[in-house]
Amino acid sequence: MKGLLRDTALTLALVLALAGALYLYAGVWPPLVSVDGTSMYPNLMPGDLIVLRGLDRVGVVPGCEAVNVSYSAFNGYGDVIVYIPMGDRNRTPVIHRAACWVSEGQPMWPGGPSAPHSGFLTLGDNNFFYDQSTSISPDQPVRPEWVLGVSQFRIPYLGLLRSFL
Repeated sequence: MKGLLRDTALTLALVLALAGALYLYAGVWPPLVSVDGTSMYPNLMPGDLIVLRGLDRVGVVPGCEAVNVSYSAFNGYGDVIVYIPMGDRNRTPVIHRAACWVSEGQPMWPGGPSAPHSGFLTLGDNNFFYDQSTSISPDQPVRPEWVLGVSQFRIPYLGLLRSFL
């Protein structure tokens, strides 16, 4: 019985140490998300586990700025962010690329509506329309406070385990 308790305590300590180290690196909880859909195909695949970092640790480089400085992430221009649509915590977070930053009053796209507030226009790599022109985030740029984190790297297939659990 002593051996079982010792092994359990050691395992728990290792899991807590790993979770603590991930949190220290990421600055957000949860520091890991799994990709569940195909909207980011082929750059992120269903079942990928994504490690995030908070906006207090890293900035977001939108695609329209990344082109000018030849910055890419996950084989595309601009950072991939995870955000809560419309800031509604009851909705499933979305992992899409930050395409552009728009300021309040600017048209969100040529001939499109004016932005009601400043924020990011977002787009899946496998999509043709901004999230802001769909039911994901209708006519609402993604406010920075809706962003859970910026994707740093992916671990293929490990997200399947997280999704299963």
